[in-house]
Amino acid sequence: IYCQGMIFDSTVLFSTFAHREMFDKIESYPYTYTGICIITFLLREVSALEENNTSIVVFSGDLDKAIASFIIANGAAAMGGKVTMFFTFWGLNILRKENYVSPNKKSFMEKVFGKMMPQGPNRLGISKMNFGGLGSRMMKKVMKEKNISTLPELIDMAKEMEVNIVACTMSMDVLGISEDELIDGIDYGGVAAYLGEAYDSKHNLFI
Repeated sequence: IYCQGMIFDSTVLFSTFAHREMFDKIESYPYTYTGICIITFLLREVSALEENNTSIVVFSGDLDKAIASFIIANGAAAMGGKVTMFFTFWGLNILRKENYVSPNKKSFMEKVFGKMMPQGPNRLGISKMNFGGLGSRMMKKVMKEKNISTLPELIDMAKEMEVNIVACTMSMDVLGISEDELIDGIDYGGVAAYLGEAYDSKHNLFI
């Protein structure tokens, strides 16, 4: 098929596009303006199918890594792609409500986990040079001086940009975290939910 100086192999074109009826029309009018219009339409259809999706596994509960996760997520969402953030194990602490005590009955180990883990984004330490929380406070001070958004602000921004925030239900069971302990406006799912998004994503990150 010849179109504006380009030659399209019919077999390749047919295997690339699933529009059988439109492909038949192209073969009927290979040298006409109609054929050119149909090819243009099909190219646009394929381009639309190539979604620029991003999925991020947030495993770490460190402040600096959490900030990096949300900066990447918000940047990807701003570029028009669908973004899914899957929070598992220590990453769940980022989503915990501050100073919240769940009314649900918990086992001894679940209570211990609850006391040992930080509640919410404002209580996270940094991955290096934390020094009992001093490093975290220093980082927050520098971020404020540089007019950089705080982690809670980045989380709110992600919600506004419709980033899909998913809490791992298996990790919640292990750590004894219930849904009422996590922030509002998020989803819940297991590994199958994450893999479903990962398969459709061009970018998969583990932080």
